[in-house]
Amino acid sequence: MSGGARILVVDDERSMREFLEILLRKEGYDVTTAGDVDGALLALESDDFDLVISDIQMPGKTGLDLLKAIREANADALVVMITAFATTETAISAMKEGAYDYVTKPFKLDEIKLVVQKALEKKSLASENARLRSELRSERRERQLVGTSLRMQQVYEMVGRVAATKTNVLIVGESGTGKELVARAIHTESERSEAPFVAINCAAIPENLLESELFGHVKGSFTGAVGNKPGLFESADGGTLFLDEVGELSLPLQVKLLRVLQEKTIRRVGGNSDRRIDVRIVAATNRKLEDEVAAGRFREDLYYRLNVIQLQLPPLRDRMDDLPLLVHHFVEKFSRELGKSVRGLSDEAMRLLRAHAWPGNVRELENSIERAVALSRGEWIEAESLPPALGQGGATGERPAAPSARTSAGNVDLDNLVADYERGLLLDALQRAGGVKKRAANLLGISFRSFRYRLEKLGLDDDPGRDE
Repeated sequence: MSGGARILVVDDERSMREFLEILLRKEGYDVTTAGDVDGALLALESDDFDLVISDIQMPGKTGLDLLKAIREANADALVVMITAFATTETAISAMKEGAYDYVTKPFKLDEIKLVVQKALEKKSLASENARLRSELRSERRERQLVGTSLRMQQVYEMVGRVAATKTNVLIVGESGTGKELVARAIHTESERSEAPFVAINCAAIPENLLESELFGHVKGSFTGAVGNKPGLFESADGGTLFLDEVGELSLPLQVKLLRVLQEKTIRRVGGNSDRRIDVRIVAATNRKLEDEVAAGRFREDLYYRLNVIQLQLPPLRDRMDDLPLLVHHFVEKFSRELGKSVRGLSDEAMRLLRAHAWPGNVRELENSIERAVALSRGEWIEAESLPPALGQGGATGERPAAPSARTSAGNVDLDNLVADYERGLLLDALQRAGGVKKRAANLLGISFRSFRYRLEKLGLDDDPGRDE
């Protein structure tokens, strides 16, 4: 762990505290001091530290009492003990209780510097290993950018140019176009690739929790804050923070984000000190932030801070040349994950994919192929394994309303429109199931009882289909 690490020095001798503070600050560390154990515990409650350096013998509570309290609180800080006694028996006892190391007074400058350096290197390595283990345990699916169309070639070129800079990036595109994949690609090709990539969907977390998630909090700052917690800005320090759906941030949080971008510091919820961070922001939105600014829902100054470089992602319908490549990629991926031997799609199944409008873009395609691979009974995916909605409509993916869905004035009758749509799905499922109602219900992903109820509601219960 390099300079900037946070160290707490605990010693009842003022001269020793000041000496260590000056020494360690010269080395680039962020140093806090305390004159006794109670003061140290207060500091530990309100902040996190990478290392605690504590004298063992102090009036009242000793350094061993502090060590025990730190261990009981499961704090992440390593502890180095200082002892003035010729015997090392007490210090060795401290090591058995979980101290990282000890030094004896009088110590040499190089000695204390080396002990601190080794302790922080150990903590940094432990943190990195924990992060890597977390990523390995993650159930996040392996995904990558796929496509050779002209639009995607333009995206690849832009990613390469953007990655080489240090500026903030705003990725714009419809939901499901792969904005997080592009953000990861920018991070991977940048100088920050060895540092963390941290992503958060601003629309997926309740507003009252989002501030704590982003900036962290200190113990007791709100109900349920039972300990100190670093935020995602701290977790991404040195790397990239991806703010998906940034247009969903409330105006108060927009102000705090703007401050981070301007000052390069963050303050935890309930905290009283600022922390310097080095984070590159890549934001994404499916909204037109220019319209949000005009409507007063998004700060203009924040918009310009985020929108230093804008990268526009095309919807799937504008890059249909990539459809076969994407289909092959997802078939191969889910066949491997699900233990199936699927080779591809039938001509009819591919025709349905090409005819669909893909309002959900690549994410919708991915989910459709996963379903199809899971339901497929052989080496080739047939049309019946695709989601029912793909069997409706023409090349635009729009389903024309039946005449009964419109009034004489030409206005849409929503109830009739929904009924006609549902009737079409039920009849289509029956046809593809060979008239077997239970099979048709399975194709639609609903229970047989629900299927029968819908048939009766729409007057289709006399349909010559079979229950079995």
